[in-house]
Amino acid sequence: MAHTPVNHPAQPVYRAIGGITGLYFVVFGVVGVIATAGSELFARDETKVFGQGTNLGFSLFSILVGAAVLAGTVLGRNRDVVINAVVAYGLMVVGLAGLAFIRTDANIFNWSVTSSVVVMTLSIVLLMVSMYGKVGTDEERDAWQKARLVL
Repeated sequence: MAHTPVNHPAQPVYRAIGGITGLYFVVFGVVGVIATAGSELFARDETKVFGQGTNLGFSLFSILVGAAVLAGTVLGRNRDVVINAVVAYGLMVVGLAGLAFIRTDANIFNWSVTSSVVVMTLSIVLLMVSMYGKVGTDEERDAWQKARLVL
């Protein structure tokens, strides 16, 4: 992440967007746990939450992802940048795998196309947040500005 801006003027906005994204995952997961109560962990049925196919396993996964993003947002100090980037890349892999396995028995999260689109979109949002959320000293900012001007 050496090529990302340091002390971007909109950094607080990006951090808030990251927090809202984490909050979405937690709320989705909690509503999903309530909606799938009593069913199997990786049930494949018609359960939908916010228009997305889900089951208890995906709901719990969403709570964990959201909690990680929210923890990073609360901790700050560039920990959120690393956490958001790692989670974003992980969600991209999960989203692509989910899309590839939608109509197979390997669809353990009971995904629909909507689920995959939402997860991929939120992963791109988290990646953007991680790119513009870095905080540093004035020297680091100046060095980044000089390097940017040379390129």
